[in-house]
Amino acid sequence: MRWLMAAFYLAAGLLHLARPDSFLPIVPGWVPAPREVILLTGLAEIAGAIGLLVPRLRRAAGIGLALYALCVFPANIKHAFQGVALEALPSSWWYHGPRLALQPVLIWWALYAGGVIDWPWRRR
Repeated sequence: MRWLMAAFYLAAGLLHLARPDSFLPIVPGWVPAPREVILLTGLAEIAGAIGLLVPRLRRAAGIGLALYALCVFPANIKHAFQGVALEALPSSWWYHGPRLALQPVLIWWALYAGGVIDWPWRRR
């Protein structure tokens, strides 16, 4: 699960760095310097992905990625409820509904992959 999450966040981070302008439409209006924030989130995703794979950084990376997933939730809400169209992403509720519902799962997954929690499976 750790490797899969690291691969997911590495790919997402690289996409944020390669195409920051494509994410601008879903950034809430109250976010200052939206393009720079998108670039910083890309760097945060890459750092978190690498951190998950380095044992002494794993816990901090898990906490950081969980906080990251929490912080980007307003952009996901705007994307869904304002019907913002993004290239290469579906615009139906078959996409948005599960994405919004799974946000808490991403937070749990980051904490689990980082070794912060072991619920529901106890580590020995």
